[in-house]
Amino acid sequence: MPTPSQTIGPFYGYALPFPGGGEIAPAGHRDTVTVHGHVYDGAGAAIPDALLEFWQAAPDGSLSGRPGSLRRDPVTGGYLGRNGVDFTGFARVATDAAGHWAVRTLPPPAAAPYLSVCVFARGLTQHLYTRAYLAEPTGDRLLAGLPEHRRATLVARRESDRTHRLDIHLQGAKETVFLEFPDPR
Repeated sequence: MPTPSQTIGPFYGYALPFPGGGEIAPAGHRDTVTVHGHVYDGAGAAIPDALLEFWQAAPDGSLSGRPGSLRRDPVTGGYLGRNGVDFTGFARVATDAAGHWAVRTLPPPAAAPYLSVCVFARGLTQHLYTRAYLAEPTGDRLLAGLPEHRRATLVARRESDRTHRLDIHLQGAKETVFLEFPDPR
């Protein structure tokens, strides 16, 4: 039997990030976009020790990604980080002292114009799932089922042609929409 979840501590910000963890796109790719934001608690304070994981489809819609996120140095056994050439579809980043996070990626396909996000933070007994849409698609069943003010918590604000911002609020009046997945048992 699985054991109950335990409170997630600030140690995630130290033990799990790896070099280049926010670099989903190949280095120097001309279509690269930056998605960034802050993580806030229920009182509106920035969370300096959260950890976020991102998954996304490749621009062609494929979900296979590429290995390479956690390469090891064959000599020392330490982490080398990404190879800088392949699109992996995965990122893991910690927030900084101001609660800020950022990933550099390729735009997701029109059929799935979002990044899937998993949030780990102190005080959470379960990690939280959400999405970061880079555009509000028509016909998306998840967004269509939400009131407009709640839908806005999932759609990143365009700051420039290549930069989008999505702040994640864990509680409160601006709380981000979080997704619940049924227990497969």
